Amino acid sequence: MPTTTPLILIEKRNPKNTAQQTGTNAVTAHEKVTIPVKGMTCAACQARVQRALQAKPGVFDASVNLMLKNAAVTYDPVVTSPKALVETIRETGYGAELAAQDQTAFDEQEAQDRAQEEEYRELRHKALLSGSIGLLAMTLSMPLMGAADADVHGPVADLFMRWAMESMTPAIHAVAPWLYTFTPWVLSYALLALTLLVMGWAGRHFYVRAWSAFRHHSANMNTLIAVGTGAAFLYSVLATVAPEFFLSRGVLPDLYYEAVIMIIALILTGNALEARAKRQTSVALRRLVELQPKTARVVRAGAEVDIPVNDVQSEEIVIVRPGERIPVDGAIISGTSAVDESMVTGESLPVEKQPGDRLIGGTINRTGAFRYRATTLGSDSVLAHIVKLMCDAQGSRAPIQRLADQVSGIFVPIVLSLAIATFVIWFVTADQAPAMRAFAAAVAVLIIACPCAMGLAVPTAVMVATGKGAERGILIKGGEALQRAGQINTVVLDKTGTITEGRPTVTDVVPVWGTEWSEKDLVRLVASIEASSEHPLAEAIVRYANEQSLPLATADSFQSVTGQGATGVVDGAALAVGNEALMADYAVDLTAVKEEVERLAGEGKTPMYIAINGKLAGLIAVADPIKPTSREAIQKLNQLGLMVVMLTGDHRRTAEAIARQAGIDRVVAGVLPEGKVAEVRRRQQAGEVVAMVGDGINDAPALAQADVGFAIGTGTDIAMEASDVTLMRNDLRGVVSAILLARRTMRTMKQNLFWAFVYNVVGIPVAAGILYPAFGILLSPILASAAMAFSSVSVVTNSLRLRHARVA
Repeated sequence: MPTTTPLILIEKRNPKNTAQQTGTNAVTAHEKVTIPVKGMTCAACQARVQRALQAKPGVFDASVNLMLKNAAVTYDPVVTSPKALVETIRETGYGAELAAQDQTAFDEQEAQDRAQEEEYRELRHKALLSGSIGLLAMTLSMPLMGAADADVHGPVADLFMRWAMESMTPAIHAVAPWLYTFTPWVLSYALLALTLLVMGWAGRHFYVRAWSAFRHHSANMNTLIAVGTGAAFLYSVLATVAPEFFLSRGVLPDLYYEAVIMIIALILTGNALEARAKRQTSVALRRLVELQPKTARVVRAGAEVDIPVNDVQSEEIVIVRPGERIPVDGAIISGTSAVDESMVTGESLPVEKQPGDRLIGGTINRTGAFRYRATTLGSDSVLAHIVKLMCDAQGSRAPIQRLADQVSGIFVPIVLSLAIATFVIWFVTADQAPAMRAFAAAVAVLIIACPCAMGLAVPTAVMVATGKGAERGILIKGGEALQRAGQINTVVLDKTGTITEGRPTVTDVVPVWGTEWSEKDLVRLVASIEASSEHPLAEAIVRYANEQSLPLATADSFQSVTGQGATGVVDGAALAVGNEALMADYAVDLTAVKEEVERLAGEGKTPMYIAINGKLAGLIAVADPIKPTSREAIQKLNQLGLMVVMLTGDHRRTAEAIARQAGIDRVVAGVLPEGKVAEVRRRQQAGEVVAMVGDGINDAPALAQADVGFAIGTGTDIAMEASDVTLMRNDLRGVVSAILLARRTMRTMKQNLFWAFVYNVVGIPVAAGILYPAFGILLSPILASAAMAFSSVSVVTNSLRLRHARVA
């Protein structure tokens, strides 16, 4: 099959719990490489490659994906290398090669889409032609099935052949009676020629891959197909060239040419349908790639010119008109508009954009024209990051897959043994035509037992679910995160920027009676200190001072005290602004404002103490309103049976007031970042499966500690890096959707695995003839091939139902 040049993506990373993985306390630099693997066709292939990679020294983790036909390997570059990993894969009998490093995630996905399309077209072409030849072969076989067969074999137990003889024979007699004038010799050699054509062309890859597996001391799906059809073919050839060998022993020289051709045709049909269905599992990722415009209109030498989007330079001025797609990330410098970001963030309504606002490449400008400055380009762009994250997620593995891997590793040898046992039992016990029935039953066992469905059960669900999530602005980092999200029973929410807007405003300024400081003095001094801080509360105070047109001074000796506040010197006065803990460190008496603090906290405001030169000078209160959607989201989380907890560094009275407004019963207040981690760990030790939702730098440790970390996409890059799920919208309803999607996906995975196992548990005994003693029924090898071919299609189709799942 023609293939495009594969891409290998290498990224450096420091995974969570590195020290635990390596058994040391040192942080080891890991690298991750994604290697395309050629020739994998079933779960047994996948399991063999995975075992080989995991046994390689220096490999920390290997995830082999049958759907994407690649291996994602995390390794120690000091111990091994991508070239060595490629050689390890080749030693298992499968193809792998390194490719150029300059391709983007867009290029990789487009190449994969082309390869999938070519694979589907080739399989469809082969299936149609071999199916047509199979029908011709069955027509030619009918005259060979004379009445003598019934005398020797008894009643035809093969359901398919019984139907064929009863339905086709009268029609052939009526339409083409001249076929019955040919001698059996002519018909037999004509069937031999047709079978050789189909085996050598349409089914060639089955035998080539089976031989390759044999040379590398392994077995897979191709082994079962090759052994089953190969044995039937050789038996038929012997019956064609030396019929007297059978006749002298009282056995009719039965031919199975039409069975060989139909088996190959039906398997190819199943493979083609499977390939078509697999293409649909990545439709969401394909849509993301298609968002990338091909050209951009930029200003060069004072003129507007259209250039390829890859040629846009950083800081270059880009022009976008109404209805056009934004080519690259940037920030508006002139003009206003409403931008449709739904394809990236899941936000249904266009977002108003003004000068200074951020733009995401691939989104659509709806109304006004504007100019903006290009910022992040190429692989650093938001859309490229999303595509890369999606590719990694769809290539990852869910822990539930391990059971299928363990079974797949021993499945084919067991099936071969069962086929031999089936032949022996039938040959010894059959009352009529023991050799023929033993042979047909053994071939049926080989053909029906395909481990493909087990290999596709979990990856297909992961691919569809991560794509579904991306369409709703929910980026799930892989199968493991998806599975854990489906097991969550406790959701811990940070307050600022998660439950609340994250854009607080100053509501009260309270000077202490009898001091020399007025409200404006306090605001000016505090804003001068907070101008050096990046905390949302600090930004609110500085913004308030600017609105009051108060001149700010330069702060000396500024120091941010994590989780407590800030200190510094302004105009010769030593200031400390923060919570009770900070005041306690400076032995500041807070008695004078105790009642005022209680009042403000009871109103859901955050009071901050102001100490000047070691004495309490006043209070400044800030309120951060709850997002309009937070209460609805928290209500839905409660309806899902989840325990919802709010974590915050705020004063308890303030935290409880916000919690009441949001509909939260459990509050942990006054905690520093390390306290958030400790609270998450405490709940995990109590047996809870904890999700942490946050958006700030101080949330990153808790996000990493949680079983599943949710980062609000409008938060910091550090928080998103530490998380397992990124919400592109600043909306807690995304947490509800992600959990619902994970639960639906887990049900689908379990359904797929159940039916994949049950199919073989039921199918193999039926193929072996368990129904014959009671009902006189045998399963035709042709029907067995049809059942095998469509088992994988049913698994993929069941996964595709997730595309229409309701997750809101």
